[in-house]
Amino acid sequence: MKPYFLAALILVGASAAAAHEVEKGPNGGQLVDIPGHHVELVISGTSLVLFLSDEKERPVSSQGVQNARAIVQDSGKTLTVPLISIAPNKLSGQLAQPLTTGARIVASATMADGKTIQARFVRR
Repeated sequence: MKPYFLAALILVGASAAAAHEVEKGPNGGQLVDIPGHHVELVISGTSLVLFLSDEKERPVSSQGVQNARAIVQDSGKTLTVPLISIAPNKLSGQLAQPLTTGARIVASATMADGKTIQARFVRR
């Protein structure tokens, strides 16, 4: 019985991992699907830009967003990058230096309707 249980566990874990794969977004960045939203991260040099959209890929307003920030872990250091709202559906922040491959980014914000969103990325 144990081999069947173990095989089932492996299959469930593999399908769960596939459901959270990062895709390429319409702006060329990494796109993650979170409940009710899509968040796309575009990194250019020292600039981080997050594009917000709904499940049907329609832009979601960034106006009125509060507590927007990205927690970045890179080369053994952790830093917080404040994100500012840029109309119509962007959040933007500046880094001190470009990120290396493998850097981890966790972006979070409280939307105007009071709901909190959080998206996780790994720099490729």
